[in-house]
Amino acid sequence: MQITNKHLSEDAMQTLTKDLTPDATEMDVLPHESQTSSSNLYVHALMLLMIFLAATSFPVGKAITYGLPPDVMMMLRFFTAALLFAPYVFGKHGFKLPPMHSLLGYGLLSIPLVTCFWTMFEALRYTSAVNTGAIYTMVPAITAIFAFLINKEKASIRRSLGLMVGTIGALWIVFRGDVQAVIGLELNYGDVIFMFGVTCMSFYSSMIKRVYKGEPMVVMTFWVILTGGFWLLMLSLSSLPSIEWRQVELSVYGGVLYLAIFTTLATFFLIQYGTVKLGPTKVAAYGFLTPIFVLSMTMIIGMSKFEWSFVPGVVLVLLAMRLIQMDASVVR
Repeated sequence: MQITNKHLSEDAMQTLTKDLTPDATEMDVLPHESQTSSSNLYVHALMLLMIFLAATSFPVGKAITYGLPPDVMMMLRFFTAALLFAPYVFGKHGFKLPPMHSLLGYGLLSIPLVTCFWTMFEALRYTSAVNTGAIYTMVPAITAIFAFLINKEKASIRRSLGLMVGTIGALWIVFRGDVQAVIGLELNYGDVIFMFGVTCMSFYSSMIKRVYKGEPMVVMTFWVILTGGFWLLMLSLSSLPSIEWRQVELSVYGGVLYLAIFTTLATFFLIQYGTVKLGPTKVAAYGFLTPIFVLSMTMIIGMSKFEWSFVPGVVLVLLAMRLIQMDASVVR
């Protein structure tokens, strides 16, 4: 289902924009595509911020993955994010339960989301960051398939070409242009687990438009996070009694707090907002930039050095982003 003015009223769009920025009440939500170019530039900037924050979850997650069981760590992450978000949501929109059909939608939407994050931490116990990085580049292409099946979002020739070029470019960066490294890639238990998680993330991105009914985006974000936390609580019940909380290193708690604020709360809101404004495929296409951000961060902190072999991959990724974002086949 594509979101058009028939499905999303001007009042709903104004509410959505108001929840993103305090000054949004002074902005007009313009219904025609020719009038939304400047606001879409703002949305694209937010998507860049989103993918940067998401990219930081890989090194942080790798550093703390052995501190707690994956299900327990994700439960703490989701509940912490919900706890920090609750005062703003309830203070702005009042303390009230959403309608039962909406609550059911939020709960169902959170299932593929928590599955993806759980598989990420479980996979990092058995596989390398290189392998998970390579697998994560499958998100945009899989999202395009789900977007077609669920939302009837057809990929144009330009968008299909962009998805193909972006996947090649991202893999080039991950493997530094080493064809033998690609040929020698062997899938282990962790790789298979994360492939399933990546598929779940792609499904989640495509389902947002189905669940969204024009409510304030912060409300939707909060309930998706909270219901996700309850799914993880049920999953971790068997592990909780055996955990010695005082023995857990402080850095693990700090990592969970960082993940809750920046790579859970902030990125969830940005993904949902961007999906409503741009469509799931265009938002997912920013995933191609993940290797670039990861490389930039590791070079800044001295974990890796610049190599000219990165350049072709970077060029391909940027070309893919240009092709996909220029595509106008989705009605906003």
